[in-house]
Amino acid sequence: MAKVEAKQVVVNEIKEKLSKAASVVVVDARGLTVEQDTQLRKSLREAGVDYKVYKNTMMTLAVKDTQFEGLAQYLEGPSAFAFSYGEATTAPAILDKAVKKLDKLEFKASVIESTVYDAEGTKAIASIPSRDVLLSRLLGSFKSPMSSFARVIKQIAEKDTVAE
Repeated sequence: MAKVEAKQVVVNEIKEKLSKAASVVVVDARGLTVEQDTQLRKSLREAGVDYKVYKNTMMTLAVKDTQFEGLAQYLEGPSAFAFSYGEATTAPAILDKAVKKLDKLEFKASVIESTVYDAEGTKAIASIPSRDVLLSRLLGSFKSPMSSFARVIKQIAEKDTVAE
């Protein structure tokens, strides 16, 4: 296989991942030990996130004319990429936990639901709870006033029956 054809295979692989991805996070993982990298990959894999190192030139070719094109400006030096397919904040959240534990791991940038974020923006997004957690909090906030209201009505009803 010619060199150009081999590169095209890699670019097509990246394009396929991008077409399904809700978000892509770019990190600099220089300096991680094999054990740390293995643990990071395992936690991402368990959450359904693809994590892979690609050459920046391949990634630049793949993101061209896509919603992820904004990543091209951050592709300098060694880069690893985390592709989230379901929940867009899954990869940032897992990587944020890893960044806090592993001082060698750093965010570079991300594209989450078509919006490009730098390292600081990616950290901010990572702190947002998942959709399921937010929905359960919302439902809990609906339930709380309703139950308080029901208790008040019950007490009024009991007070009226005792007064009679």
